[in-house]
Amino acid sequence: MPKISVLTPLYNTEPDQLKEMIESVLAQSFSDFEFLLLNDSPDNAELESLVKGFSDPRIRFFSNEENLGISESRNKLLGLASGDYIAILDHDDICYPTRLEKEAAYLDSHPDVGVCSSWADEIPSGRMLRVPESNEDIKRGLLSDCAVIHSAAMIRKDVLLKNHIRWEAVYSPAEDYMLWVKLMEVTMFHNLQEPLLKYRNTPDNTTHKKSDLMEDRANVVRSYAIRTYPYFLLQHDRKRWVYLFGKIPFLKVKNYGSKSEYLLFGILKIWTIL
Repeated sequence: MPKISVLTPLYNTEPDQLKEMIESVLAQSFSDFEFLLLNDSPDNAELESLVKGFSDPRIRFFSNEENLGISESRNKLLGLASGDYIAILDHDDICYPTRLEKEAAYLDSHPDVGVCSSWADEIPSGRMLRVPESNEDIKRGLLSDCAVIHSAAMIRKDVLLKNHIRWEAVYSPAEDYMLWVKLMEVTMFHNLQEPLLKYRNTPDNTTHKKSDLMEDRANVVRSYAIRTYPYFLLQHDRKRWVYLFGKIPFLKVKNYGSKSEYLLFGILKIWTIL
């Protein structure tokens, strides 16, 4: 069985972008992988024709009989995967040649880490997307934002399966954010401090086309994270603000050695924890 399963749902993907994405996977320096692609736009026969034009035996192509949506398509691919590690890749992004090699090597040498991702280069802007490195900084970051780049991530499959954690459509298009938040309690994270992915950010992206819904769902996830893991706030700097809905500063956390104080709006003390 292959060590890595690369999972990519497709939905009316632009042919040129699809071709570039597939070529980036097939050009990886690490070769022990399978590449699973699932067409979630069953009326689009062009995608199947394009994928099957690649003769690489590592490619496995599937098609939904009806549109399932991104979350259920990812879950279906997870059920079809035979690798120990799951490499996530969106249909219009591009892997750098050493992505699989470096992420798998990190997971191999750090058995307590269940999620390894990296920075990314945003295209077409050229901006570098940086995320924190350590498990502690990532988990604190997840209380306010998505501190793991989803399309650059590699996950131990057994961490998902044993803990019954999946992508949940109810949080879409922020289902990736909730996935990380659910994983906070059961595993450790690491972000390699170099870009291993080209992340395509254009007006056609879901992030832009559904920006209001994205912000709404992200706020739901953010609130869930703060309610579920308040103790991560205790490990932060001596003073910090917690933001309501990611915008309104409402809780100030002050750490003094082993003692932490929580002040509502920075004035009214509501908790002291020793």
